[in-house]
Amino acid sequence: MTKGSREGMEPAEREGPAGASAGTSTEPGGTSSGGAEGAGRGVAGLSLPARIVVAVAVAGVAVAAAVHLGMVFLHVAPKNAVSKEHSETIDAYVYPEFEQNWKLFAPNPLQVNVAMQARARIAKPDGSTETTGWFDLSAMDGEGIRHNIAPSHTQQNELRRAWELFRNYHDDEGRPVGLRGDLSQTYIKRIAVDRLGGELDGGTVEHLQVRSADTPVAPPAWSEEKKDTKTEYRLYPWWPVGSEDVRGGGQQ
Repeated sequence: MTKGSREGMEPAEREGPAGASAGTSTEPGGTSSGGAEGAGRGVAGLSLPARIVVAVAVAGVAVAAAVHLGMVFLHVAPKNAVSKEHSETIDAYVYPEFEQNWKLFAPNPLQVNVAMQARARIAKPDGSTETTGWFDLSAMDGEGIRHNIAPSHTQQNELRRAWELFRNYHDDEGRPVGLRGDLSQTYIKRIAVDRLGGELDGGTVEHLQVRSADTPVAPPAWSEEKKDTKTEYRLYPWWPVGSEDVRGGGQQ
C-alpha cells in the first residue's frame, strides 16, 4: 500500500466505535444526552397549558390544607371570639369525619384576670389598732415585670403559683383542706407579710387578711359576645401574724 493510500485511510480509522459520528454521543443504557437534558427540566419543560394546570392544582391543595388546619385548630382551641362567632360553620365542617377528642391546651388558659390583695390590722404603740387599706400584691409584681427585659422568677411565678395552690386546697368557705391546705395558707400569709413588712404605718402587723379580685377579660371590640366584666371579690378570714411569719423574726 502506498503512502498516499495510508493517509487517505487515517480519517476513517479515527472515527468512534461502530462508526458513530463525532457530533453525537451515546450514554450507557442507550439514552442520548439530549434526551436527559429534556427530562431534567421538570415543570419548565411542560407546555404553557400544562404548567397552568399544575399551578392551579398546587394552589388548590394549599388552600384546602390551610382551611382544614384552620377549622381543626378552632375546634380544639379554647373557646374564643372567632370560634363562637363561626361555631356552626366549624361544627358542620368537623363533624363527623374530622372530630377531635383532644384539646390544644390542658387546662384551658384563664379568661379571667386574678389579682391577690391583702390588708393588715396594726397594733399602735399607744395600744390602739388600725386596719389598713387593700394592697394589690399582684399589681406590685406587675410593676416589677413591666418594661423589665429580664424579670426574676420570683416576680413572675412566686405569688401566682402560691395562690393557685392556696385556692386548690381550700373549700368554698375558705377552710384549708388537708396538710397542703395548711401549708399553702402559711405560705401565702408569709409572702404577703414579706411584701408589706412586719412594721407598717408606725405599728406592728398582728393580723392579715387576703382576698382575690377576679375580673373577666372583656371580648374584643369587633365581637358580638356580651360578657359582664365586673370584678368579683372572694374574702378570706383574718389570720394571726406571729414573729415566725416575719422574715428573720423567728431567729433566736
